[in-house]
Amino acid sequence: MVFDHVVVGGGINGLVAAALLQKRGARVLLVERSARVGGCLHSDEITLPGFIHDVMAATFVLFVSGPAYAELGADLERHGLRFCNTSHPTAVLRPDGSHAVLTTDRAANVTAFNTIAPADGDRHAKDVASVEANAPLLFGLLGGRLWSASTAALLAREAWKRGPRRLAAFLGEALAPARSWLETSYASQTVQALYAPWALHCGLSPEDSYSSQMGKVVAFALEAAGAPIAEGGAGRAAQAFQSLIEEKGGVVQTGTQVDRILVRDNTAVGVRMADGMEVMARKSVIASVAPGQLYGKLLGEAAPILDRQRSSTFRHGRGNFQLHYALDRPPRWIAPGLEKVALIHLTEGIDAVSKSHNEATRGLLPQTPTLCVGQPSALDPSRCPPGKAVLWIQVPDAPRVIKGDAGGQIPTTGRWDEATREMFADRIEHAISQHARGFKESVLMRRAYAPSDLEDLNINLVGGDPYGGACTLDQFFIWRPFSGSRNHHTAVKKLYHIGASTHPGPGLSGASGFLVSNEIA
Repeated sequence: MVFDHVVVGGGINGLVAAALLQKRGARVLLVERSARVGGCLHSDEITLPGFIHDVMAATFVLFVSGPAYAELGADLERHGLRFCNTSHPTAVLRPDGSHAVLTTDRAANVTAFNTIAPADGDRHAKDVASVEANAPLLFGLLGGRLWSASTAALLAREAWKRGPRRLAAFLGEALAPARSWLETSYASQTVQALYAPWALHCGLSPEDSYSSQMGKVVAFALEAAGAPIAEGGAGRAAQAFQSLIEEKGGVVQTGTQVDRILVRDNTAVGVRMADGMEVMARKSVIASVAPGQLYGKLLGEAAPILDRQRSSTFRHGRGNFQLHYALDRPPRWIAPGLEKVALIHLTEGIDAVSKSHNEATRGLLPQTPTLCVGQPSALDPSRCPPGKAVLWIQVPDAPRVIKGDAGGQIPTTGRWDEATREMFADRIEHAISQHARGFKESVLMRRAYAPSDLEDLNINLVGGDPYGGACTLDQFFIWRPFSGSRNHHTAVKKLYHIGASTHPGPGLSGASGFLVSNEIA
């Protein structure tokens, strides 16, 4: 069998690359080792019949606001992909009951935050306006091909417009940590707490470089686009992609493991499946996998020695813990105005986020984990029977390897066994029950996934890391995945590397698949 392009891995980036290349007239084979495509786009009835849960990824704000959706959105809608949204994308709820809600109405946000603390609303307006004013530069660097004439031209234009020193000053200020930004900008600890947890969703902590700029970008994106979820579950997005690819003549092969990328004269020429079947690729092989998979199993002895060494020292980030509930009724939040919020963080503030992150980084179960509580059925009633509810809870700072419990209450064995997983889930449930009346009585069933469970579901979530590797500055931008990386090229000709481990990093944007498909088309 011969195709123009073979895509290895059916996550969102592989799906975007395959759909765009096939739509533009190439002949594409997408190979996925799981029984379904989608990677982290996975929804299922994991608790009770009729309750649909997004097992991993849930929110599509980066996708609907990105270039891949602009080109593919109408086609995907024809194949059944629709989004449900809310005017209340996120909120924070603190232990004392104080809370703040970010809406999609900037004027309302300014008024609400100024009510919490004088001038905090004005500062919010200034911060999101700065993202708008610098959008060409920011999104050019965050989502464009960094080693390219277009990026060089972008920087040259900005240097001419601003002056080299002002451009350098802007970039330097953008590297500030979120703690510095929040503590010097907002008087209210509640408004600080609204933004602090979003560093974790960027694979960072409030102490890491450039987490301030990412916090501002997140605030801008949520205010501008809300927090859309796929109607009927994230798996619907994967199904729509597969239908589109096949409609255009492409082939999607699931339940098939690629054993080796075939390399001749340092050029990728195809793949060999685990059953021995070989498929040739005339123009490219595109691998949407973690670096360890690419430079270990898939390339084998054909992997360049330097890249093999780099992949062995590539750092994966913290694990992710997921907890899913089927509820007899929607949560009865003690704090008002949270019923329609898509994503609610439970945290005291910057120090609490930093503490839980530090504990997880050191291999400890966080004593008070930062919780992200999603309410998908509040946006999409089709997720559950009438009157019932689905709750999606994420702990974005769980240890990959357990060395102990920061709370000194959960006995640990050094690994995520079932007992540890369920006791940690009990800790989360207790935290939620402090803010929702009768929560425990409303639980019909729950299902927890430890980091090790998530890796079992998706081999590229190494240690349960959903961000494709640590996103600190030394492994980001032009240094992702390696310090010698150049866009999505590899040292093997006609072999491209995409996915969360490559620029522009994690999230459901599909950006690396979009960038590579544009380059090779």
